[in-house]
Amino acid sequence: MNSSFGRYCEIGRGARILNSSFDDYSYCDRFADIANTTVGKFANIAAMTRIGPTDHPMTTASLHHFLYRSEYYWDDAAGDDGFFARRAARRTVIGHDTWIGHGAIVKPEVTVGLGAIIGAGAVVTRDVDPWTIVVGNPARPLRRRFSPETGARLERLSWWDWNHDRLRAALPDFRALSAEEFLDRYDG
Repeated sequence: MNSSFGRYCEIGRGARILNSSFDDYSYCDRFADIANTTVGKFANIAAMTRIGPTDHPMTTASLHHFLYRSEYYWDDAAGDDGFFARRAARRTVIGHDTWIGHGAIVKPEVTVGLGAIIGAGAVVTRDVDPWTIVVGNPARPLRRRFSPETGARLERLSWWDWNHDRLRAALPDFRALSAEEFLDRYDG
């Protein structure tokens, strides 16, 4: 609902996408639950993940959704549109070329940086730096995918902005070369 998708996106069976956008080539697998999220290009989102999960009011006398879904319980009561607007404004951002592992949870208002990896089952409550692998509950950095120099070169090359034909032409090199070798060929 209320979501948009770029070119070559895939949405797995049973996934629920709400108030979100997927940029080109991104996908989510089965039963992903994604709300209020901006997904960059080439994001890889595994099955049974929750990204930007909605939450309940914690400062009121009750946590229950009768407070904001009141029409479910009373014919003369409307839902709380303000609550839903505040919820939708708490955006989660998933960067380009990221991998969110099976069953991971990424909380609202978290940014997962460019090229980052979220380990299976991780619970991400804080921003994740670009090119960083995080694991655990709560998620903690395990290591970097690449050196800062390689990460900077990949960001400068921005292959994720290449057109479809250029990606196809470089496909053999994407498959065969390490990141550094790929950069030497395409970034000089």
